[in-house]
Amino acid sequence: MRGIAVFSGTAHPALAEAICAELNIPLSPTKLSRFANDCLEVQLQDNCRERDVFLIQPVVTPVQEHLVELLLMLDAARGASAGRITAVIPHYAYSRSDKKDAPRISIGGRLVADLLVTAGANRVLAMALHSPQVHGFFNIPVDHLHALNELAAHFRQLDLSNTVVVSPDLGYAKEAAAFARLLGTPVAAAAKQRFPNDEVRISAIIGDVAGRDVIILDDEIAKGSTVIELIARLHEHKVRSIRVACTHGLFAAGAVARIGALNGVSEIVCTDTAPIPQGIRGEKLKVLSVAPALAEAIRRIHDGESVSALFQPR
Repeated sequence: MRGIAVFSGTAHPALAEAICAELNIPLSPTKLSRFANDCLEVQLQDNCRERDVFLIQPVVTPVQEHLVELLLMLDAARGASAGRITAVIPHYAYSRSDKKDAPRISIGGRLVADLLVTAGANRVLAMALHSPQVHGFFNIPVDHLHALNELAAHFRQLDLSNTVVVSPDLGYAKEAAAFARLLGTPVAAAAKQRFPNDEVRISAIIGDVAGRDVIILDDEIAKGSTVIELIARLHEHKVRSIRVACTHGLFAAGAVARIGALNGVSEIVCTDTAPIPQGIRGEKLKVLSVAPALAEAIRRIHDGESVSALFQPR
């Protein structure tokens, strides 16, 4: 591919390398320096002038560090006279800060969107934003992908004749219903309440789950509190087996071990939008790659083709 340059920050270089392997192009080098006063400096070590530049950096732990690194990469590309700059953000952590649900709080998702544009982004390529309104926080084009096809391809290998997809809350029911259509299964949803001390309580499950094989689908799993509470309620309905799936496997506070140890949980499936912390991989954890999907989106953006075709069921 001519006229394209792909750079990676330090958040997830393995994903960037996999994307470049799919595109059959080299990953351009990036140099990150830290001054004595702890300030960061980024240097893009390849020609950017009038090129189509893609900067790959999920905003993951440590979130603020990786966010500032991405902002500096954008500024460096703009200063190097890049023809167009696309921020490829497989996981946009601040998408959870999408509404003002308490007095005197910031809407971080919108603020960070403004920062990215100010730093030099002409376009954003993201995956599985927490809520649709985050797309509208940007005043530049946003290509918003999902990983439902990748997850569905994995679960189609199973006998799904007695399976139901369960959303952990009503807010994610639309995506769960789309996933269920891909699998040809019914869908159910939990009625969830979250309290100020981060306690999660599920009061009811809407839909028929008794005696069924369950696939719990969520956009991300961090501490796993919601999934653990949902599994407890599913056991009250005498489900036969439980599998857990998500796009963003953040897995903080030993979430994989805690979920995997629960009775009836046979598998935990996520994608590689965020790096899996070392030391937590287990026999129940399966990580799927979204590098082919992101690479195809990058190719289509560069060639001026439709990206919406990537959303078609496969």
